[in-house]
Amino acid sequence: MHFGSFTGFKLLAGRGPGVKIQISPIGDVETDLRSEFSSQGINQTLHRIYLEVKCRVNILTPFQDLEKEITNQVLLAENVIVGRIPSTYYNLEGINNSSDALEIVE
Repeated sequence: MHFGSFTGFKLLAGRGPGVKIQISPIGDVETDLRSEFSSQGINQTLHRIYLEVKCRVNILTPFQDLEKEITNQVLLAENVIVGRIPSTYYNLEGINNSSDALEIVE
């Protein structure tokens, strides 16, 4: 990292002499599996599995010590689940009354 990055001014970011930074973990790393489903058409569903990783780190610089929590998600698997193809499909989006929907279908 460069000295200008510590000033807070964007113009000086990445400029000046180099400054050594050391990052060390504090405590344990927490992990969690996340699953997400989303529609991908009439008969398809997209399933994604993520690994969420959280850790607290201590950032040591010559000027100050910062403690931060870092969170990141990593995509582990992605699969499209294909269902049966329907014989009919009605897009009833925007219809508020169920009797109106029945009139359209009939």
